[in-house]
This record gives sequence, structure tokens and C-alpha cells, in this order.
Amino acid sequence: MKSDLLLLVITVVVALIFDFLNGFHDAANSIATVVSTRVLSPKLAVLWAAVFNFVAAFFLGTAVAKTIGQGMIR
Repeated sequence: MKSDLLLLVITVVVALIFDFLNGFHDAANSIATVVSTRVLSPKLAVLWAAVFNFVAAFFLGTAVAKTIGQGMIR
């Protein structure tokens, strides 16, 4: 029973970490677009995406997750 609980905790922690980091993968779409059209250099595009990812994380926080998850748990 103890090993089942440990496996559950590890699975939940890994899932939460993956879900948090998954948002950073979406930046590749915007970076590819501005780099391929030569609007920004690759370094500037990565910097641009990084700045806005951190701005969104600090100012918007979990508002989207709370809205989507509303009513799922009673």
C-alpha cells in the first residue's frame, strides 16, 4: 500500500510539473513565425517570448486555470 501511495504522489508531482512547463512550449509557434518572416532575429524572438511568458505568469497567474476548472470539483 505504501508503494502505491508513493507512486501516486510521484505521478501527480510529475504531471503538475509537466503541465506548468507545457505553456512554455507554445512560445515556439510565435518564435518560428517571426523568425521565418525575418521580423525579429532568433535571439530577439526568444527574448521576446521569455519576457511575455514571465509577465503572464506573474500578472495573470492561475486565472485561466481557475476559470476552466470551475465547477469540476464539488
